[in-house]
Amino acid sequence: MREIRVERAASASRIAEVGCASWPIWTKEVSVFPWSYDEDETCLFLEGDVIVTPAGGSPVRVGKGDLVTFPAGMSCTWDVKAPVRKHYRFG
Repeated sequence: MREIRVERAASASRIAEVGCASWPIWTKEVSVFPWSYDEDETCLFLEGDVIVTPAGGSPVRVGKGDLVTFPAGMSCTWDVKAPVRKHYRFG
């Protein structure tokens, strides 16, 4: 299975290249919950601090400024340490 891909502190030019400023925004309060991905999700974290632990994998910490791609077929647990606000796109 593919791994979570993280671009730390994505530059303004990279954000413009991807076009995420026009994507919808998702928010989530501090919580812990299971999640699975039917298709790839790419997102830009505007706020937050999250530890995502793939089933059978190592935890990945993501947060403000990170451009992240979660792979299709992945099941994981989200541990939201600080409220999340992110742009996202599936596919």
